[in-house]
Amino acid sequence: MLAAERRDFLLARLHTDGKLVAKEIAAELGVAEDSIRRDLRELAAAGLCQRVYGGALPVSPAVADYAARTTVATSSKDRVAAAAAALIRPGSTVLLDGGTTALAVTAALPADLHATVVTHSPTVAAALVTHAAVDVYVLGGRLFKHSAVTCGAAAAEAAQRISADLFLLGVTGVHHEAGLTTGDADEAAMKRTLAGRAADTYVLASSEKIGAASPFTVLTPDAVSGVITDAPADHPVLRALRTAGVAIIPA
Repeated sequence: MLAAERRDFLLARLHTDGKLVAKEIAAELGVAEDSIRRDLRELAAAGLCQRVYGGALPVSPAVADYAARTTVATSSKDRVAAAAAALIRPGSTVLLDGGTTALAVTAALPADLHATVVTHSPTVAAALVTHAAVDVYVLGGRLFKHSAVTCGAAAAEAAQRISADLFLLGVTGVHHEAGLTTGDADEAAMKRTLAGRAADTYVLASSEKIGAASPFTVLTPDAVSGVITDAPADHPVLRALRTAGVAIIPA
């Protein structure tokens, strides 16, 4: 089998199985494991997979730039947003992450909701202008344009002064082994900081993020109160998360 044919085989298997284990694939094809690892490095460099220890996982489409993500899985995000909005109690203080699913949450909130929302997303804050009874606080800092959120030392310091009831966390990948991941190290750190300021953290996970992975870990799945998703209940990743004791909130 030529190298190009082998890489096509790997992509097809990744699509079918949702993961690749280098040792198993090498034995199946009768080639050296180093050859498979080299193939995976090339596929990852082309943005076609996310390498993890021992193999690879699907790359998340949510690592695209903000404008591109506004057109990805919009109905799925709306379902997740509606389920997330239902968790927000009147009078509560909510940390709302940035991203397109978090923006969809603002549209799903009841028009008469009385609550306090703290966010590091200017777009989320602007979307809440029409919610007259929602007090909005914006965490300032360096604007990370890829996700249209602030991060860095100033934003993290401001977050330390907040104590919230709930954090609605956006990630680009959810996997029982790779964890909750995103595409930027500073953004991952900011998300961890926000999670540390809330009594409960729930993950906003539209179906395309389940089983996918990105380079930087935000949290392990057991560190959150639950994962809100519209992915099928029998998805193998969701089954593994339930087995590990992670609550799955259907959307």
